[in-house]
Amino acid sequence: MDKDKITNETPKKQVIETEVPMGTVHSAAIEPYRIRLFVEDEIVKDAEITVGVNHRGVERIMEGLPVEKANSLTEKICGICSNSHIWNSVLVAEKALGIEVPERAQYIRIIMEELERLHSHMLYLAHGNEVLGHETFSMRLFYIRETVMELLRMIGGNRVQYGVSILGGIRPRADLNQMRIQKINEGMDFVEDKISNFAERFISDPMIMSRITGVGILKKEDALRLAASGPTLRATGVSIDLRKDMMEYDPFEFDVITQDDGDVKSNLLVRVLEIPEAIKIIRQAVKNLPEGGITNRSWEMYDTPITKSYIEVPRGKLYHSYALEEGRVRHSIVRTPSIANIGAMEQACIGCHITDAQLAVVQCDPCFTCTDRAIQIIKL
Repeated sequence: MDKDKITNETPKKQVIETEVPMGTVHSAAIEPYRIRLFVEDEIVKDAEITVGVNHRGVERIMEGLPVEKANSLTEKICGICSNSHIWNSVLVAEKALGIEVPERAQYIRIIMEELERLHSHMLYLAHGNEVLGHETFSMRLFYIRETVMELLRMIGGNRVQYGVSILGGIRPRADLNQMRIQKINEGMDFVEDKISNFAERFISDPMIMSRITGVGILKKEDALRLAASGPTLRATGVSIDLRKDMMEYDPFEFDVITQDDGDVKSNLLVRVLEIPEAIKIIRQAVKNLPEGGITNRSWEMYDTPITKSYIEVPRGKLYHSYALEEGRVRHSIVRTPSIANIGAMEQACIGCHITDAQLAVVQCDPCFTCTDRAIQIIKL
């Protein structure tokens, strides 16, 4: 048979685009969301992530509530970053009403926020190792994190939703005596030693490093264009940490951790290396804890316009705003860092093999429950 004839009659290979849906429940993500991957030859060419499954209407419930009750409600937005939400919600009213917070209360608020950063980062790293299939590292991180959870319980009374911040300061039960200070110092010694050991083993593990290096790359220009924040932004080499601009963090020295590659490895390493920095802040706050009161109740309630507050939480920039009318909350808006970071992950998925796409999405430590209050209204 003629060789040229065979060649000419051989059909050309067709490129077929396939949609691969995942969710709303997926083993690699604890919370519900849906992702559509548009794939050609097992390579992701485009992605679409949809949230909103768990919308609970928290902002609508806050409308008309007395401000202190509304502040407490914000803790219910997220079980991982509950202290961040109530602290920022309280800051809105304190800023609007000109309430001065005692210095001792400011320090204890910082201790709580950095303890929450520790537990959030370790939860992320533990879950990340679970997704990678390294259950030993995952369980070891949960074991280390347990010390932080017990410190949070000791100060706030709960392992979740501690209710420490109130208008003008902190609750009396959250004050620190010598026994609690000793427990915090001992806990930080333990966590610092164990995390240092974990970091050395994690970074030197060739199987893990080969699995996460070069996967889910988010370029610096895309991170800035898509308004990514927190560790997700710093993993692309951008040295922005809102704590450096917050008055509450002025007394403390710490380094802003960055990585340059914008991949899963960089996201994991930023959080691993931020843990010692959080411990550094906690040690400074405990050592230099001011004397004096913890609550200022010498303020008056009056109507205020919409007031905004931004703080740096474990996942990035958290925004709260509302107005006050006869002591009640009006026009409350909450915007969490995950809403922008999840959008950035749509970009990070592109170019990944389909087996790496889920890893690329969860590298930003998405909190879908926090995010599920964003509604897009399109007028036709």
